[in-house]
Amino acid sequence: MNNVKKWLSLSLAGAMLMGALAGCGGNSQTTGTPAPTDSAAPTASAAGNILRWGTDSEPTGFDPHTNSEEASLRVMNQLYETLIEVDADMTFYGQLAESWEIPDETTYVFQLRQGVKFHSGREMTADDVVYTFDRILGKTEAGDIGALGSKASYYGGVTAVEALDTYTVQFTLAEPNAAFLSTLTSNYGAIVDKDVIEENGDLMRADGGTGPFTLGEWLPDNYVTITKFSDYWDADRVQLDGITYFLIGDEAARLAALRTGEIDFASLSATNIAAAEKEANLSVISYQTNDYIALGCNLSTPALQDINVRQAMSYAMDRDAIINVVFGGQAVPCSMVPPGLGHWSLDVSDMELYQTNVEKAKELMEAAGYNDGNRLTLKVAAGLMDSIRQAAVVLQQQLAEIYIDLEITNLESGEYVDIWGKMSTPEAGFDLMIVNDGAGTDPNRSISFFFGTGASANVFGFSNERVDELCAQGIATTDESKREEIYNEAQLICIEDCTKICIASPMKYFVTASYVEGFAPSSADASNFRDTYLAQ
Repeated sequence: MNNVKKWLSLSLAGAMLMGALAGCGGNSQTTGTPAPTDSAAPTASAAGNILRWGTDSEPTGFDPHTNSEEASLRVMNQLYETLIEVDADMTFYGQLAESWEIPDETTYVFQLRQGVKFHSGREMTADDVVYTFDRILGKTEAGDIGALGSKASYYGGVTAVEALDTYTVQFTLAEPNAAFLSTLTSNYGAIVDKDVIEENGDLMRADGGTGPFTLGEWLPDNYVTITKFSDYWDADRVQLDGITYFLIGDEAARLAALRTGEIDFASLSATNIAAAEKEANLSVISYQTNDYIALGCNLSTPALQDINVRQAMSYAMDRDAIINVVFGGQAVPCSMVPPGLGHWSLDVSDMELYQTNVEKAKELMEAAGYNDGNRLTLKVAAGLMDSIRQAAVVLQQQLAEIYIDLEITNLESGEYVDIWGKMSTPEAGFDLMIVNDGAGTDPNRSISFFFGTGASANVFGFSNERVDELCAQGIATTDESKREEIYNEAQLICIEDCTKICIASPMKYFVTASYVEGFAPSSADASNFRDTYLAQ
């Protein structure tokens, strides 16, 4: 451990120095622990068959049922698996389930793979699937663990999960749910090891998965290691011996570390892609995400209860400017159902609230009682992700034109997640929060999960009876054209309300060493390393 920690400190220092010399370091600071460079820092070949990933933020824990923070997901997605998954064409395929059938519109029967082992060495059976969903739905001795999937927007419509035999499990729903298979692909439905939970209390610092990699060492503010699981059910497919996630908070430092061969893999914003493409030893991989950034309003703040103020902020936004600064022009304005979801997404380009209209915004603010002599000060919570931090600065400049002064606080990952869960209450201590949300693969997830009354990710307190009715109708029919009409109407209501003001959905970029092969991200799955290998 000491050698790894020492190397990390050395490599971060070298990366920071290179970033400064390249003239692109800005005022950001790395969250690692820099120290003088050392010529003995290992090269790629010396690192073995371990992918070295330079990450931008610190994970907060690894319980798939209670944690959706992005830095944690990067690790959890290697440790845990779900019954089914979806490929780049949005087609379902079996993962822990080999096959399934739907004998009627409220019954789903899954045939499990035999011989699948948890990382503890115990075989996974139908009883583990039952336990997993009992835990999610608060039916275990632990009670309501706050599982993000336990509300009606995810698994609340499940009335029973039964083991028909050792390898067959049946789900019974209270009513038809056209989005049910899609919900099963979420990490919130990852199958977990009961024994590991009973031993540790939860999975925040433990590993109860069946995935291709097992949790190794976590040294906070430095690195996380995961190691290939030798008893993985598809072990022959997995080529990497492991992945080490090194925390390098500064993007210029990550690019510099890629250039010098100190890491093999990192995500970069569009602003640095042109520089990366000029490097002969680097490759750039891009994909259109289902993610989007948005500005959420804490409705417990009296000023934000006025729709005039909320709509004024949307009119004041120059989304093209935000896209150019934050994403290097490689993003598109969007609703909460981004273009990556295809026909489910509305074209917002001509919508009035998406047009920059500072004069209209000032009129609305003045109607709410604000002007140059009576400005509104709002506290905004931002995280450490580059896009969120940068968006906060641009919004601060844009909203200043309409009598709003933003006070920005960049929160560490753990505090950010904690505040996120309180953003409909005064206890949050913030009036606004910039979020990076994932829309999933079905419009019900995109809308109901984030906008349904009382839904798990509806952290800003939005509530609209018509939206609730529409979401209930949308999951109760399999008629795709009817579902499209339903969710289009729901989108329009949410857009008009402006409790959560959606900004843009970006392209995302991974930059890798040229010898990293077999990695092919998509909006449906951007963290599948089962086919990845180091060609050297």
